[in-house]
Amino acid sequence: MSYRGRFAPSPTGPLHAGSLVAALASWLDAKAHHGVWLVRIEDVDQPRCSVDAAHHQLAQLAACGMHSEEPVVWQSQRSNLYQEALDRLKKLQAVYACQCSRAAIATAWLAQGIASERHKDRPYPGSCRGLSLPFRAGMSVRFKVDETAWAWHDRRLGDQTQNVAACVGDFVLWRRDGLWAYQLAVVVDDAAQAITHVVRGEDLADNTPRQCLLQQALGLPQPTYLHTPLVLAEDGAKLSKQNGAQAVEIGSPEQALAALQSAANVLQLQPSQAATCAQALAEWVMQWRDQWGTTA
Repeated sequence: MSYRGRFAPSPTGPLHAGSLVAALASWLDAKAHHGVWLVRIEDVDQPRCSVDAAHHQLAQLAACGMHSEEPVVWQSQRSNLYQEALDRLKKLQAVYACQCSRAAIATAWLAQGIASERHKDRPYPGSCRGLSLPFRAGMSVRFKVDETAWAWHDRRLGDQTQNVAACVGDFVLWRRDGLWAYQLAVVVDDAAQAITHVVRGEDLADNTPRQCLLQQALGLPQPTYLHTPLVLAEDGAKLSKQNGAQAVEIGSPEQALAALQSAANVLQLQPSQAATCAQALAEWVMQWRDQWGTTA
């Protein structure tokens, strides 16, 4: 299958330095493979997302010379696809209804002696797995995870292994507040758009085994993965809107080129002496091909 890649931002605000790195890397990888590059707006979490922010992000990408080569897909318009996938998983008895609130899960963790650790998720304690609760409003739906390690290969990070049961436990596909969870939406969308290669930030690497498990359960193809270096804040944490990441300044062609130069530096690409974004992008495609080769 021909290369098909994508950049999938959440429109909770303008693009910041970290998200531009992911956008640039995914665009360069697609062009290095002579492939197609798509943009998908991951606005499934409606309370946190806005249409204005999405359009602003698309304008920022366009100012940098990156345009989706097919119509932009919006997750908020694809609920029927996610429901079809969930119905298939119900028939396979691969999911179950869960009534646990956050407080109830915290109480279960305490009872099991599972302490909280900074920047580390705790596995779902399994409170509802054996209850056979009905699927109804106000309940979440969780995917059953077996006690097996999942191995996968990342083009940058190398061979990876995660015991999803021990690290995450049974994870949510449908939220108690009536919203689709990221894990199901991204798997369904990647398959529906025939995505062959996923290039995204390293902070999403530990999501990959969960998505691979869902792909396996639904009989969907597994893309090839490459997780890019993160842009870090002064305290060493991932740069994000939550810790004050500023929007990328792209008010002029000069600012757009400077923003791309900064993103390319994170990706360990050589600075470009080009006068325009288009010229710089063309240079970096060649550098990317030399650095990462092609996998298609």
